Amino acid sequence: MEFSVNTQAVAYLVSAILFIFALKGLTHPASARRGNFYGMLGMVIAVAATLLGHEVRSYGFIIAGVAGGAVIGTILAMRIQMTAMPQLVAALHSFVGLAAVLVAIGTFINTGHPGAVMMGELSAGVIIGAITCTGSVIAFGKLQGLLSGAPVKFTGQHLLNAALGIATIGLGVHFAMTGAVWALAIMTLLAFVIGVTLIIPIGGADMPVVISMLNSYSGWAAAATGFTLHNNLLIIVGALVGFSGAILSFIMCKAMNRSIINVVFGGFGSGDETGDPSAGAQAAQRGVKSSSVEDAVYWMEDANKVIIIPGYGMAVAQAQHSCKELMEQLEARGVEVRFAIHPVAGRMPGHMNVLLAEADIPYDRVLEMDEINPEFPGADVALVVGANDVVNPAAKEDKTSPIYGMPILEAGKARQVFFLKRSMRPGYSGVDNLLFYRENTSLVFGDAKDTIEGMVNALKGSAH
Repeated sequence: MEFSVNTQAVAYLVSAILFIFALKGLTHPASARRGNFYGMLGMVIAVAATLLGHEVRSYGFIIAGVAGGAVIGTILAMRIQMTAMPQLVAALHSFVGLAAVLVAIGTFINTGHPGAVMMGELSAGVIIGAITCTGSVIAFGKLQGLLSGAPVKFTGQHLLNAALGIATIGLGVHFAMTGAVWALAIMTLLAFVIGVTLIIPIGGADMPVVISMLNSYSGWAAAATGFTLHNNLLIIVGALVGFSGAILSFIMCKAMNRSIINVVFGGFGSGDETGDPSAGAQAAQRGVKSSSVEDAVYWMEDANKVIIIPGYGMAVAQAQHSCKELMEQLEARGVEVRFAIHPVAGRMPGHMNVLLAEADIPYDRVLEMDEINPEFPGADVALVVGANDVVNPAAKEDKTSPIYGMPILEAGKARQVFFLKRSMRPGYSGVDNLLFYRENTSLVFGDAKDTIEGMVNALKGSAH
C-alpha cells in the first residue's frame, strides 16, 4: 500500500491539526492528558503517512532505526526519575539538533549542488542544528551536575561570540553560493562551538529559561529540515515548536523580570557580584532558627490556611506523594491547603506541576504565582518544600543581588514560615536567602520526604 501525494497531504493536514489541539490541551493540567493523546495520535498518523509515501523506497534502515530507538527509548523511560526529566529533555533536544545537521549534510552529499535556495536551507539547518546540539549537551551537563552550574565567563566573551556568529553566517552564505565542502565543514564546526560558548556563561538560576530556549531552537532546526526534505508537516511542526518555545521563554523571562538578551548574555547565577555589603551577608550574622517536625505540626493542625511551596528539593526527595498525604490529613481537620507554583520553580517549565499531578493532587489546589500571592497574608503557615530562589526576599530588597527585580512567591507574608532543607546551602542561583533570617521563619533540617512523612504520622497520632 502506497499513499498518493494528495492522500499524504491530507494525512499531514490532519496531523498538524491534532498537534495544534495537543498544544491547546497542554495549556491546562485538566486537559493535559487529552492534549497528550492528540499529540500521540497526530504523530502516529504522520509517521504512517511518511512511511507509506512514494519517497520511501526501502524499509531496511528505517526498521532498524525504529527498533533501536524504541529499545533505547523504552529503557530510558522505565529508568528515568522525575528529578532527571529536565536533563533528559535537554539530551533529547541535542538529538533533534544533531539529526538536523546530519539530514542537511546527507542531502548535500546525495544531491550535489541543488541550487542556491536549497543550499541556503541546508546552511540554516546545519547552523541551527549544531548550535542546538552542543548547547543542549552543555545544558545537560549543568543539570546533571557533570559541569558547574555557575556561569563560565572570560574577557572578550561577547566579542568572541559575535565573531563566531559573523564568521558562521558568512561561511553559510559562501557555501550556499558555491557549494564548497571546506566552507560546510568549517561552518559546521563553528556552529558547534557557538552552542558551547552561548550556554556556558548562563548560570543555574536561568536553566528553566535555557531549556525552553533550546526547545525553541530544536523547533527551528526541525523546520529547517522540513524545507530541506520538502516535508510540509516538518515545517509546520517545527514552526509550532519554535514559536511555542520562544513564547514560553518570553513568559518565563517576564516572570523573572529579565529579558532574553539578559539571560543569554548576563551570566546570572554566579553569586559573585561586588559592591556594598549585601543584605544577605548582614543577615547571615544573625543566624537562623531551627525547628522540629512537632513544632511545624503544632502550627499546621491549628491553622486555617496552609500554603505549600514545592521546589526542586521536593523533586529530589520524591516527596510529592507525601505532600498529598499531608494535604489530606490537614483537610480532614478543616485546614484549607493550597500549593503555590512559581513559573521557574524546579529545573524546567512545569516541573512542579507535573510532580503534583503525578501524586494526583487536585488541580484546583494548585495555584500559579499571580493567583496565590494575595493569599499569603491570610495564611497561617507557609511550608517551603525544597524551594529557595523563588521565595527569596532579596529579589525585592537587595539591589546588589543578581535576582533583584525577579517576582517571587511572597511566603514571608504568612504568619509562620517553615523551610524544609537538607542544609544551609543556597539555591541553584547561589544566592543567600534572606527569608531564612526572618523572625517568622524556622528551618526544619532533613530529607523532605522523611520530614513530611514524620508530619503525617504526627497528625495521624494526634487524631487518636
